[in-house]
Amino acid sequence: MKLENNTYKIQNIAVKELAEEFDTPLYVYDAEVIKEHLDRFRQGFSSVDLKVKYACKALTNMSVMKYLLKQGTGLDTVSLSEIQMGLTVGYQPQDIVFTPNCVDFSEIEKAVEMGVKINIENLSNLEKFGEKYGGSVPVCIRLNPQIAAQSNTDKVDWWHKQSKFGISLDQIEMVKELEAKYDLHVDGIHIHSSSVIMSPEIFINGAKAVFDIAMQFEKLDFIDFGGGIKVDVGDGNEVIDVVELGKQLDVEFTSFCEKYGRRLQLWFEPGRFLVGNAGSLITTCVVRKRNGGIEFVGVDSGFNQLIRPMMYGAYHEIVNASNPKGEKQKYTVVGNICEIDNFAVDRMLPETSEGDLIVLRSAGAYGYSMASNYNSRFRPAEVFVVDGEAHLVRKRDNYEDLVRNQVIVG
Repeated sequence: MKLENNTYKIQNIAVKELAEEFDTPLYVYDAEVIKEHLDRFRQGFSSVDLKVKYACKALTNMSVMKYLLKQGTGLDTVSLSEIQMGLTVGYQPQDIVFTPNCVDFSEIEKAVEMGVKINIENLSNLEKFGEKYGGSVPVCIRLNPQIAAQSNTDKVDWWHKQSKFGISLDQIEMVKELEAKYDLHVDGIHIHSSSVIMSPEIFINGAKAVFDIAMQFEKLDFIDFGGGIKVDVGDGNEVIDVVELGKQLDVEFTSFCEKYGRRLQLWFEPGRFLVGNAGSLITTCVVRKRNGGIEFVGVDSGFNQLIRPMMYGAYHEIVNASNPKGEKQKYTVVGNICEIDNFAVDRMLPETSEGDLIVLRSAGAYGYSMASNYNSRFRPAEVFVVDGEAHLVRKRDNYEDLVRNQVIVG
């Protein structure tokens, strides 16, 4: 979304036009931004066999998934439904990786039947996998590298020993025992490259630890560094330079492959990095009020439609698309859910009136995908702007959607 001649536009379509055609609240995704971020990600990795697997949990709109398929990505999934959506839009099973967390083994069995790549993150399911499939089905091992991360919150701190994600490095001997016991075909090593890893140096330290482990497995085809890499959302916080990361990791990975004896593929699973900045949530200011000396801007959305600010304290840049050059004032922007529902506290915005279009930026990832019908409110519509044309890619909920699966008794 760009400001041109005092008008906010998404691919030359004014935000006002989108709101008039599709109503608010409304999620809008910009295909050009997705392509720009994908190209930038690929730019850093010039000398390795890079495979990008879109982590669709960030945004499972099937039109966006199909667009990324056309851009040559694979797919990272965490549920059977995500696998099915990927297959529906045209991904080949071999281009889909299934990385569930703490699931019943039956889900892994079904994923094997669907022909996708299996990534296992706990010893219990790895043992069951070995008992059932032996070495007949290749398997990737998801590790927890136990690297100290740059984080001030326990809600997103993944790279540590107490995290639930992955098999701890101190359990690697147990993995090797299971490999030998069941003649497992371990063809990949995976870690989750967390959004709290802000520097290439810290990332490379984690990579070196993984390379050391990988040398213990003889049949590898790839190393998968997962996803979670953060993008610049305008909050002034440091983000990792993926081009510089790519240049440094290229060197380390090439050196590892030489020691390993053959060239492997390098996988990444970006989700938010690809779609986060591509999405905007367009809302309307429906209430202006003053309480206890605080100026409130009340919009026609809430944490049922964008939970990240309340759940994580996540920052989203907010603009007044109706009065972009107005005099700045301090507001608290709130939603319409019947409890504390802050999108932003003490945010400087142009003077805002009822009826103004208020846009929350960087809302493409974990926005709609985490939306709910809390307070029995409808989830918004989604629009995808491709080649200058706005396409409705998900209809707004209606009452029939809300009550479809309820069964009234008595």
